[in-house]
Amino acid sequence: MVATKSESAQANSLLCWLGIRFWGLMPAFILPLLLTMVLFLGPLSLHYLDGVFSLYLEAKYWTNSIKNFVWLRNHIVAPLSEEFIFRACMLPLLLPSLGVNWSIVLCPLFFGVAHFHHMIEKVVQGQQEVAESFKQSLFQLAYTTVFGAYSAFLFLRTGHLMAPVIAHAFCNHMGFPSFGEVMGYQQTTRHKLMVLFVLGLVGWIFLLYPFTTPWLFANNIYDA
Repeated sequence: MVATKSESAQANSLLCWLGIRFWGLMPAFILPLLLTMVLFLGPLSLHYLDGVFSLYLEAKYWTNSIKNFVWLRNHIVAPLSEEFIFRACMLPLLLPSLGVNWSIVLCPLFFGVAHFHHMIEKVVQGQQEVAESFKQSLFQLAYTTVFGAYSAFLFLRTGHLMAPVIAHAFCNHMGFPSFGEVMGYQQTTRHKLMVLFVLGLVGWIFLLYPFTTPWLFANNIYDA
């Protein structure tokens, strides 16, 4: 059975709404990653001082990672599945009723709540007391919601699913910034790291819109 021209157009339109398209794909891989790396300038500097960067140059690190199911889940499966569900599927449904701003604000709440199940796991498995697990899960809810807003922003500005996926994978790799680790360094190094943390945040704020300009990604789908 051969699809008609109108059916093909509808299929292409659906894929485009889901952020799955060819035009602008390469910038969608590179620019959101660079933008997120700027935000993590402080933590990346910590990685450099800790010698973590040297691991990335070793082939064994990558071969072991590919064989590690936890690594694959955190860097590939979770970013792809969660961004597809919470961004590609949800945002096109929310936009017509809520508009861009409210969609960016409300969509991440579903994403944040979806991570609250970790509390139940920790309590049932006896890893933590209920109060401690609740506080930790509430904190996780807060920062996953903030990331979800950033991810929704990337999706709508670029019109590409790969933009939030690559940012999600990078953030999973980096984890929440270890501010406490900064205090373990000598005063001079500590001050430099603090400056880099601040510069990363300021740089990210200034580059957020220029690095996500819709025409860079051939985005004529979403008006964000």
